[in-house]
Amino acid sequence: MNHRTFGRLGWQVSEIGFGAWAIGGSAWGGQDDDESVRALHQALDLGCNFIDTAQGYGDGRSERIIGRVLRERRAAHPGERIYVATKVPPSPGAWPPSPYDRIDDRLSEAHLRAGVERSLRDLGVEAIDLLQIHTWTRAWNRNPAALHVLRALQKEGKLLGTGVSTPEHDQNSLIDPMKEGLLDAVQVIYNIFQQEPAAEFLPVAREHGVGVIVRVAFDEGSLTGKFTEETTFAEGEFRQGYFAGDRLARTVRRVEKIRAEVGDEEPDLATAALKFALKPEAVSTVIPGIRSVRQAEMNCVVGSQPPLSDALAQRLRSHAWTRGNWYKGKD
Repeated sequence: MNHRTFGRLGWQVSEIGFGAWAIGGSAWGGQDDDESVRALHQALDLGCNFIDTAQGYGDGRSERIIGRVLRERRAAHPGERIYVATKVPPSPGAWPPSPYDRIDDRLSEAHLRAGVERSLRDLGVEAIDLLQIHTWTRAWNRNPAALHVLRALQKEGKLLGTGVSTPEHDQNSLIDPMKEGLLDAVQVIYNIFQQEPAAEFLPVAREHGVGVIVRVAFDEGSLTGKFTEETTFAEGEFRQGYFAGDRLARTVRRVEKIRAEVGDEEPDLATAALKFALKPEAVSTVIPGIRSVRQAEMNCVVGSQPPLSDALAQRLRSHAWTRGNWYKGKD
């Protein structure tokens, strides 16, 4: 597995990390915990050393499964270094937060401290490697009090690094906090369709020593090439809304054009999608969602392969697709 330096924190992290949303169940349909444990072990055995989770992934279920695996790894592999990033959400309210929401109401010091203690307990660790605020609003840049609370918790030894996961509709809202040195890491959507971060977001992160975690490299599965216009999703799965109406058909048609573009230059479309997400030097790690041993194997092997060629990367850039915030569903 290839490794990259994680911003100013200096960690050597695997190019392919483990995205742990799906193992929390809930938004992704049913999930067997034992299979999740096997998938985590397989990924770690293949050289993955970075796991991304959140309190909101199954109301702590994902964190607890990871905690179980960490205990098993400590017993079987003493000295193994695994980095775990988790997220604390704002208190209940609009998601993403409204610009009219006060940061002191949604991310109070008491709320953040309670969240840290919860994750420490569920993960079974003495300190959280990276604590991220799960979403943000540009309005909070005027008074980023919550980020100062995270810095205080870092000084207390409760966590080693601080970060924020971008709101899907306004990823550039984190540019100012990065420039002001308030963040050790950011998590951002970047893929063949959604390339806007390459213009300013990623260069700013690199300039200011901020680690970059790329999520949604597969556009919630479409860029693996496995969907057809007839694909259906389990009842209650969030992708029912994400690909609602004509969105799935429109996406599949675009994916087929990308598949033709890739041709035989990469083993498959999914490999090309992961390598595209890894192409910018600012990117520290990419965290595809993994919920099975097979997915662990298919994704982790990409981290030991040569990078995407400059020529193919350039051609894939022509497939950028500007669209609205599909995470809000479709009326």
